[in-house]
Amino acid sequence: MPRPDSLVEYTLELLEPLGPVQARYMFGGWGLSFAGRMFGLIIQGQLYLKVDDVTRPAFEAEGCRPFIYESKGTSHQMNYFTPPADAEDNGRMLLPWARRAVDAANRSAQKKPAKKPAAKKAPAKEPAAKPSATKKPAAKKAPAKPSATKKPAAKKPAAKKAPAKAKAKPRVRPS
Repeated sequence: MPRPDSLVEYTLELLEPLGPVQARYMFGGWGLSFAGRMFGLIIQGQLYLKVDDVTRPAFEAEGCRPFIYESKGTSHQMNYFTPPADAEDNGRMLLPWARRAVDAANRSAQKKPAKKPAAKKAPAKEPAAKPSATKKPAAKKAPAKPSATKKPAAKKPAAKKAPAKAKAKPRVRPS
């Protein structure tokens, strides 16, 4: 991992009053996080702070520029803006903008569903057949029509039961 450059170290010093800010190398730049949430980045020698629908108007009103990157011939704008020009080198002026960015990161994290830890796969079970309100029941098949070449099978008369026999006497053979 590359060592933080002077801009990263200087920015961390400016943001000390905010609390424990950490810098992590990523995507050719540095991600700035507070309490485990990324609220800023430093890339191509420029600091960018996270914005959302609540904070974007304030950044735009101050003339801040969005972070835009090129990929596969198209431009993509991210939710990160530069701080106002007069706040970039002044920790006292940068602090309120950094707090807005931390708040935007917190709001963004609340919108996203929590990631579930990967569970072990259980053996596949056949799902129980449930009647579905959206599915129609299967149509019953019509009885097969007798073909013209075959005659219908004649019914066999039911077998009659033989009357119960009287117990036969054992025969004795002459010897």
